[in-house]
Amino acid sequence: MTHVEDELTSQPACWIRAAGEAAGHRDTLPAPGERVAIVGCGTSYFMAQAAAVLREGAGQGETDAFAASEFPSGRTYDRVVALTRSGTTTEVLDLLGQLKGRARTVAITADPETPVMRAADDVVVLDFADERSVVQTRFATTALTLLRAHLGLHTDAVVEDGRTALAAPLPEGLVACTQFTFLGRGWTVGLANEAGLKMCEASLAWTESYPAMEYRHGPISVTTEGTATWMLGDAPEGLAEQVRATGGLWIAGGLDPLAELVRVHRLAVAVAAARGLDPDQPRHLTRSVILTP
Repeated sequence: MTHVEDELTSQPACWIRAAGEAAGHRDTLPAPGERVAIVGCGTSYFMAQAAAVLREGAGQGETDAFAASEFPSGRTYDRVVALTRSGTTTEVLDLLGQLKGRARTVAITADPETPVMRAADDVVVLDFADERSVVQTRFATTALTLLRAHLGLHTDAVVEDGRTALAAPLPEGLVACTQFTFLGRGWTVGLANEAGLKMCEASLAWTESYPAMEYRHGPISVTTEGTATWMLGDAPEGLAEQVRATGGLWIAGGLDPLAELVRVHRLAVAVAAARGLDPDQPRHLTRSVILTP
C-alpha cells in the first residue's frame, strides 16, 4: 500500500476527531459577522474556496477565498485564515508577515514544528491528519471538516458517506477513461477544482473542472466516448442526459460531496496503478513549495 492509499482510507476517522475538536477552537476561528478571507496554495486554496462559500451561505458574514500569492493588498479583513499542511509554504508565510498588525490571522496546519507557528497570531494544529505523501488527501478534507463543524454544518452522515466511498467499488469503466471533468455548484466548485488537481498530481490524467452551469458554455464540446464527467453534489436539470448523449460517462455524486472527493482520491490511485505510476512520487512536485530569495 502506498502512503497516499493509507492516508486516504483514514479520512472518516480524522473527520470524527476534527469535528469533536471544533468547539475547542471557537475563539480562534472566525466569529459570526466578521469579514473573513481564507487563503492557501494548491489543494489548500481549493479547500479555501469551498469553506468561503459555506461560511457566507451560512449567514456568518462576507467571506472571500484567495490563492496566497493573489491576496488583494488593498482590502481589509477582520480575520484571515491560512490553510497550510506543511506550515512552510513561502507564499503563505510571506502573506502572514505582510498582514501582521493589519488583520488577525489564524493558520490551520498539520506540523507544529514549522515557521507558521510564529507567523500567525493563532494556530490550529491538526497533527493527527498530517501526511507523508506529497499528494494531499486527509489533511485537506479534515481541515474543511473542522470548518464545517465550526459552522454547524457537519453531521454523522458525512462520516458514513465517507466510509461508503471507501468501501463501494468504483463505477465500471471509469479507470479506463482518458479524460476527466469534475463539476460543482456553490461550495462544491472548490471540491471539483481539487478533484481535478488530484487526478493531475497522482495519475498525470487530463482533467478539467468547472461550475456545473458553465459546462454547457463550451467545455461539453470535447466530451465523447472515453471521457468521464463527474458531478459533485446536485446536478443542474438535464445535464446528465446531455452528457450521456455525447457518448461520455456520467458519474452522479450521490454521497455528501466531501465523501465524493474520497472516491476521487481512490480513482486517482487506481488510474496511477493502471498506468504504472507511483502516486507517492508525483512528477515535478514536492510536499511543500519553498522559494529561495
